[in-house]
Amino acid sequence: MHRFSIIEQGEEPAHAEKAIVLLHGRGGSAEDIITLADEFCDSTYYIVAPRATGNSWYPYTFLAPQEKNEPWLTSAVDVVKKIISDTEKYISSENLYLMGFSQGACLALESVARYPAKYAGIAAFSGGLIGEKLKADRYKGDLHGTAIFIGNSDNDPHIPVGRVNESADLMERMGAVVTLRIYPGMGHTVTAEEIDEVKRIMF
Repeated sequence: MHRFSIIEQGEEPAHAEKAIVLLHGRGGSAEDIITLADEFCDSTYYIVAPRATGNSWYPYTFLAPQEKNEPWLTSAVDVVKKIISDTEKYISSENLYLMGFSQGACLALESVARYPAKYAGIAAFSGGLIGEKLKADRYKGDLHGTAIFIGNSDNDPHIPVGRVNESADLMERMGAVVTLRIYPGMGHTVTAEEIDEVKRIMF
């Protein structure tokens, strides 16, 4: 289970115009991922990044049977939902962005698929929906045209392209407008090209 702590930057939620939630990958940190906000945000944003216990949101690969990653996975989704709910007291979901890298990208997609709404935008840098097999009946609701970016290498050792494609298809069926980009030989990273694409479609 995850002890709930965050780091915050930018404007106070009560005075901010928009918000961005950033989710780090396995072995990463909130302090690292929050610097990504510099690419997208100005002084009007509330910026928040939660910390995963032990720098990992769940112990096994995102392609493991879901029960193997419990109770950590549900706890991680609950952390994201709590941050969104707390932020929505001041800033509507339509003005809230959610972004993540690697394990954080998987968690971002999983969280919005479980709790769909109209968001300002979702960016998953190297990630897909979580589970050994995707079960469409696990996800109910409408993403109401939310812009979602999913970027991945064609040979990522952790995130197979097949799962990325499945995830994009499922989220389109939930009403999202998905931009999927597969980059030849990119590696497991976030690139300037991806950042530029996210700016183009969401900001």
